[in-house]
Amino acid sequence: MTLKVMEDGRGEWVVLQVSGEMDLVTSPAVRQHVHDAVAEGRHSLVLDLSEVRFCDSSGVGVLIAARRLMRSCSGKLRLILPPQDAAHGSHVHRVLAALGVRRLFDVYPNLMVATEPDDGERNTADSLSA
Repeated sequence: MTLKVMEDGRGEWVVLQVSGEMDLVTSPAVRQHVHDAVAEGRHSLVLDLSEVRFCDSSGVGVLIAARRLMRSCSGKLRLILPPQDAAHGSHVHRVLAALGVRRLFDVYPNLMVATEPDDGERNTADSLSA
């Protein structure tokens, strides 16, 4: 399977909808889209990972690098990962949790919630089951 990245805007937010597999070959495309958004002066970024079916360590590395980049420019990064449930658990959510880096990210269940105006940085992931 390949990777597809589609860009959209929601107010102040740049939304990158990622679908497919994030692996050694494909994840540099996500990194490039993140860098392009920052180069354009956009510092509020949502990565919609709800359609990512596979993510290896290189994909996780891209997510961590995106977090670091956004923090370096006083930006905001939010991830969309669907809520965990037995039948349809998010692969990316499981990988981030297994590696112990899930807590580094602000995770939201859908685009509507992720692009709500700030009321102080809040993390809705606590409402998601681990």
